[in-house]
Amino acid sequence: MNYRRIAFFTIVILASVYTYMVYTAGTNNMDGDLLSAKAADGKLLWQQYNCQACHQLYGLGGYMGPDLTNEVKLKGREYPKFFITQGSAKMPNLHLKPLEIDDIVDYLSCVSNSGEYPIAQPNTTFWGGLNLIKTMNIK
Repeated sequence: MNYRRIAFFTIVILASVYTYMVYTAGTNNMDGDLLSAKAADGKLLWQQYNCQACHQLYGLGGYMGPDLTNEVKLKGREYPKFFITQGSAKMPNLHLKPLEIDDIVDYLSCVSNSGEYPIAQPNTTFWGGLNLIKTMNIK
């Protein structure tokens, strides 16, 4: 009988510790670890000017402008800087200060370095497994 009580209380304690970790430490904002101060300011500007209404990051957002997930990695920092500064037929010139533009480009650079979109589809077999020989280009 004592073993059942010990097992029960051990499970309750472990579940409590797990719940505490998930709902406190697990919900911390991790942007501070990933973004520099300039990039964090750029994220705030991105949100303030509602860039997500027209542009996408990782396929999420509006459809009027292009997905900007990989723009800095593929085309360099000057490409988004030009469009933010000058605007275009569909994109308004927001008359941002040069430091604000640099902050937004720093944010887009962090996004660009954090992953790629769209994700390359792995080569799968008929039954849903991975065909590692073709996926890894093994000959």
